[in-house]
Amino acid sequence: MTWPEAMGLVVIEGIVIAVLVLTGFRTAIFRAVPEGLKAAIGVGIGLFIALIGFVDGGFVRRVPNEAGTTVPVQLGISNNLQSWPALVFVLGLLVTAVLVARRVKGAILIGIVGTTILAIIVEALSHAGPTVVKPGVVNPKGWSLNVPKLPGIHHIAGTPDLSLIGHFTLYGSFARVGVLAAVLFAFTLVLADFFDAMGTVVGIGSEAGLLDERGAPPNIGTILFVDGIAAAAGGAGSVSSATGYVESAAGVGEGARTGLANVVTGVLFLVAMFLAPIVQIVPFEAATPALVVVGFLMMSQIRRIDFSDYEIAIPAFLTMVIMPFTYSITNGMGAGFISYVVIKTVRGRAREVHPLLWLVAVLFVAYYAIVPIKAILGVD
Repeated sequence: MTWPEAMGLVVIEGIVIAVLVLTGFRTAIFRAVPEGLKAAIGVGIGLFIALIGFVDGGFVRRVPNEAGTTVPVQLGISNNLQSWPALVFVLGLLVTAVLVARRVKGAILIGIVGTTILAIIVEALSHAGPTVVKPGVVNPKGWSLNVPKLPGIHHIAGTPDLSLIGHFTLYGSFARVGVLAAVLFAFTLVLADFFDAMGTVVGIGSEAGLLDERGAPPNIGTILFVDGIAAAAGGAGSVSSATGYVESAAGVGEGARTGLANVVTGVLFLVAMFLAPIVQIVPFEAATPALVVVGFLMMSQIRRIDFSDYEIAIPAFLTMVIMPFTYSITNGMGAGFISYVVIKTVRGRAREVHPLLWLVAVLFVAYYAIVPIKAILGVD
């Protein structure tokens, strides 16, 4: 498919999700999820964003294929922290953790700013450079994303390129790959966004202490509807689905509760479009310690899970570990839902499973088996 055709599918996905919210279907599924699984979703997201922080900070890395080992990841380079950027990440993590432990207001922001200043000094002295020097040439001891150095006075601001906004076609994908293939593509997008956003809402809402006795935040219907509209807007803007992101937990960790923090963040992002050179001063190694600390904060929800009840503890465990291990919130939720239904059924308690969870489990089976399903249907 062409770019506009692919973005058209994202728009369709967002519209479908919004319709599911208006019919009450998405909210009903949200309320059908057991409390223990909702808590596990929050914990899994915490582990997930902590892993993102460790990987983006260069603390955890993939083992090269030529290393001749079955171990998939390692500490730094060859199980050692050999680079200046890795040292900056570790120091940033320790400083942020200490500030959080001392309950310092603005601890995470102070940690990011302070670590960025340290990174600028370290780069000026060490000249570590970027990780990707040029296509095909990698410097493993370089900075992961941005090289922390101050831009010249004439490179502080810039004009964003907005030419791709509105560059989509709703029906082009159906003509290009056929109705069946396009429907299957849209199905995978809908299912991933449908549950990814729900998991994020649970995780962030729990960390903020906003969940009610049923494990749902206030105005959940409105939240999920906005998520659907935002997904469609993302496709119309020629980007991925605009949805709630787990990094919002950083704001919650600093005390954000009313939504004003989100408004401020949105305004700052608009400003950042014109100040991209300044934003690029902050390297991953300075920003990602915040994700690790927030991951710890979200882990505290694990106390809400009754591990003496294996019928909920095992699905909760699978939910928590599969999210970071597969780098996907959706995969973790799917594993939890399917295992919960299977265990309840085998133990003769199928009637205790909400009918909507049966439907969700079947949909996730189809999601996991989408490739063989396409093969059976003759779809490329």
